[in-house]
Amino acid sequence: MAIRTDRSTTLLSNRMRVFLFSASLTLFALIIISTYLSPFGYMTVTAIKDRSMIADPNAPILPSKEATFNYEGQELAVYLVPTEDGKVHEWAILKKGREESTFIDPTNLEAGPTEWTGRWRTLERVWSVSPVWENFSEAWKGLNMPRLLRNTLVIAITGSIGTLISCIAVAYGFSRFRIPGKNILFMALISTIILPEFVTIVPTYVVFERIGWIGTWLPLIIPHFFANAYNVFLLRQFFMTIPKELDEAAMIDGASPMRILFSVILPQSIPAIVAVGMFHFMWSWNDFFQPLLYLSTERELQPISIGIQLYNARYFAQPHMIQASSLLGLLVPIIIFFLAQRIFMQGIVFTGVEK
Repeated sequence: MAIRTDRSTTLLSNRMRVFLFSASLTLFALIIISTYLSPFGYMTVTAIKDRSMIADPNAPILPSKEATFNYEGQELAVYLVPTEDGKVHEWAILKKGREESTFIDPTNLEAGPTEWTGRWRTLERVWSVSPVWENFSEAWKGLNMPRLLRNTLVIAITGSIGTLISCIAVAYGFSRFRIPGKNILFMALISTIILPEFVTIVPTYVVFERIGWIGTWLPLIIPHFFANAYNVFLLRQFFMTIPKELDEAAMIDGASPMRILFSVILPQSIPAIVAVGMFHFMWSWNDFFQPLLYLSTERELQPISIGIQLYNARYFAQPHMIQASSLLGLLVPIIIFFLAQRIFMQGIVFTGVEK
């Protein structure tokens, strides 16, 4: 009997340890997520406020206005009024006095005015949630969002296509073909990662200026049709995990290297391909310096990053408009991220099943 009791106690103790560990881990994760999302929450809440809500130090965090009640054509302020029975009522003040004031209950007009003894200035106002959705429509028009979206999508999508084509070709060559000095070439490519971008700004700008590309989208698109080290490394490492026996089996069936790439390698590399495309799209969408450098004089060709910056400079004294414009700029990347995340997970499942 004592042995059974000891086993039950040990089992209960182990379960408690597992529960405490899981609870602590969950709490830690919630704290991290809340900290990470707090700026986004502040942006969202501020974007649906107006200037008066932001300027009022007594206003709550949520977009709210002081509640009022229309009584016989008068807009009366609504206060939290405590009574002798210990209850707190939301009453509208009808007549203000120093020690006695007259209130009326908006939910019970038949009761008529009520006299309340006390100083009404010490009472708290009632706030009603009142989001200002017009900020988004005003920011949409002020930014000329359709033009900015068109410019940004053309630059980001075309650049992503060029990145995928060039990086897949280079990574396929490094992962599958025997090339003299292949390791040296690959190390030289990877070494370009440590080269600061600002070192090449001046010579790159001079080259683009000489060939007449300044003031066009070409400097923001064409360079991405030449592979970069980050994406080549990611794709090469993923391609190398695919068994070469699949290539040999395809070669026995008469498949050429190009057919092997399209029929064997790419179908199993969907997660890596989607990741590379998504990373480049996000980078291109958020890129500010290069569009500013090459399109500073062409307002009609500028992407959303430049447009929002110019809009923010115009409305620097109106934080609610700044946050509304920034939230509009985040809308497309957030949608694409969730769509790409679904495809990414499907690609992982597909690849795991095939392997």
